Amino acid sequence: MRRDDWLLAQLPIGMTDDDFFCRFVGIFQEMASTLVDGADNIGNVLDLTVAPEPMVRWLGSWIGMTAIDPSLPPATQRRMVKAAGEMLAWRGTARGLRQLLELISGAPAHIAEGGGVHAEGEGPADPAWVRIHVLSTGWLTHEDFLRIVRDEVPAYVALEVWAGSHKIWPPLAIDITAPIEPVALEGTVQT
Repeated sequence: MRRDDWLLAQLPIGMTDDDFFCRFVGIFQEMASTLVDGADNIGNVLDLTVAPEPMVRWLGSWIGMTAIDPSLPPATQRRMVKAAGEMLAWRGTARGLRQLLELISGAPAHIAEGGGVHAEGEGPADPAWVRIHVLSTGWLTHEDFLRIVRDEVPAYVALEVWAGSHKIWPPLAIDITAPIEPVALEGTVQT
C-alpha cells in the first residue's frame, strides 16, 4: 500500500520545510498518483474476473472471439472469453468446433464429418465434409452464426449447417447440369 504523501516523503528534509514547495510538489504527486494507480492495476485489466467490460470483449478479439454481443450479461461475456481461451488448443478439430458452437448456441451441437486418421487406402473417398446441427444459433443471427462457422471450417471442406429444422448452409442451389425443359408461353409457337 502506498502512502498518501509518497512523493513528498522522497524529498530531502530541508525541502519539506518550505510550505509553497510542498504544495507545488503535491500537484505533481496528485497527477502522478493516477498514473501509478493505473500501473498498479495493469494486472487486473487482463484478469477476466475483474477486467472492465469493454476490455473483456477486446481480450476476446485477441483470440478470435469477435462475435460477443455487448448486450449480453457481463458474466456471460467473461465466461465466453474464458472458454474460448481454453478451447484454443482444440481449434481446427471436431471437438473444438463442437465446444465453440455449444458455447455460442447454449445447446448441444452435433457434428458429423468425414475426416479422421486412416491407414493408407482405407480412408473414405471424400473426407472433406462437415455436417453441423444445432438447435438454435443462440443470440446470433443465422448469418453471423454461419460467418463464425465458416471461419472455423477450412474453405475446401464441403459444409452443411442446420439450425433447428432450417438448413442455413448451403443456400438453395440451382443444378446447372440439369436439362432445361422448354416452356410454352401463350401466343407463341414452340419449335
